[in-house]
Parts: sequence; C-alpha cells; structure tokens
Amino acid sequence: MAWSLGWKAPRTRRGLLLQAVRSSGLPLFPWRGAGHVLDPEVKAFLEENTEVTSSGSLTPEIQLRLLTPRCKFWWERADRWPHSDPYWAVYWPGGQALSRYLLDNPDVVRGKSVLDLGSGCGATAIAARMSGASRILANDIDPIAGVAITLNCELNQLKPFSILTKNILNLEQENWDLVVLGDMFYDESLADSLHQWLKNCSQTYGTRVLIGDPGRPQFSGHSIQHQLSKVVEYVLPEPTRQENNGLTTSTVWDFQP
Repeated sequence: MAWSLGWKAPRTRRGLLLQAVRSSGLPLFPWRGAGHVLDPEVKAFLEENTEVTSSGSLTPEIQLRLLTPRCKFWWERADRWPHSDPYWAVYWPGGQALSRYLLDNPDVVRGKSVLDLGSGCGATAIAARMSGASRILANDIDPIAGVAITLNCELNQLKPFSILTKNILNLEQENWDLVVLGDMFYDESLADSLHQWLKNCSQTYGTRVLIGDPGRPQFSGHSIQHQLSKVVEYVLPEPTRQENNGLTTSTVWDFQP
C-alpha cells in the first residue's frame, strides 16, 4: 500500500516524518545510549511546543503531548527543530490499535510484565499500566522520547515507569510476559532484525508478542506474515485517516513463531 503526503509543504518537520515512515530507507534516528534525564530546558521546550490532546484517536481515555497543526513546528522547516526527528510526537496507527486492544482487554496485561518496544509517545505502555500491568519498560532510541513519555505519564496521573533509550535489540534478552510494538516495520532491514529478535524472545521465554500495524508494505510483504494471527482490526478515526493518507484501518497481530 503506497502512502502519499497530504500537505503542500513536505519540507516541514511533519512532512519529513511522514516521508521517512513511508519510505524503505534507513531509520531517521541513530541508536542512542541508555538512560534519560528530565532536563528542565527540554521539559519546558516540549511543554511549549506540543499540544495536550485526547481527541482524534482510538483511545480518548489517554492524554498525550503531540505535534499538531496548532503547534508552530508542524509548519516550520525541519532544520528549525533543535532535537532529533520527533517520531514520539505522533500517535501512529499501529500504536493506537495496540493501546485500544489493551484497554478493552485488561486480562492480556493484568499482573504481567510488559515491554513496549519502540514506545514513542508511550501510549501503549500507558494503556498497559491503566490495565494493570505489574512491570513495564518503555523502550525508545530517542532520549527526548523518554522525556515525552514521562510527561505523558504525568498527564494521565500515572507514576512514570522504567524507560530505556538504548537499542534493546543489541542487549541480552530479558524474560517478559508480553512484548508489544507498533509501527516498527517501516524499514526492511529493521524488520528483519525485529523478526529474529522477537522469535528468539518467544522461543526462549515463551513471551507473547503483539504487533500493531496499519498495513505498511514493509510489514504486509515481510516473511513474518506467515507467523501471524489476526487478533482485531480497528477502523481509524477520521482525523487519523487524514494524517495518514491511504491508511483506513489498523490491526493487532499475535506473533506465533
């Protein structure tokens, strides 16, 4: 499925993000070191340049700080944004589907340990905490995402959970009851690495793996499709459709290697 842009200024930060996700090129972010610090200047910058919203997604129960058309950097040139490209500032369709599923089916996570891989804004990890997960790790390669996730926890009156901003695919695997990942199959090389890592995790520890994706070609055309079982498919709200031209639904898949 091709993904086309819907605005007249593709050189804006938002436009570049969509170009990156629809392409088959390398990820925008280099892999970063571990740990995040809630730097007061970064915190103030994010609070000033994002909008708190709970509308237009599959999970109106969750408030998030996102980059919206009412934010100046939605329209600014990319080089004016002072940090790494803000994937975390968009609530992507795969993450929306996963979050909706966990909120509607709390037994999936209640009392369990959950790894949210490629956490972004942290919505799926937040949904897991709201549904009673006992231990959560939100993993994202961007340290700024760690700050955003912490702020989003506070927005939803949740105690911040553990956050790791390091390439977890290069670390020794831990025993998790559940691994969730949304919108991560946007690059062929990354998809191959994820497939192998998830297979090892499942076969070593019996970990359940849930994947959220709206049908991007790098996912729908990948060999992982032979090891997936559809759990649920959601029709995306109109605002999300408008922001993701060509995408109308998002699906949660159970990975069964």
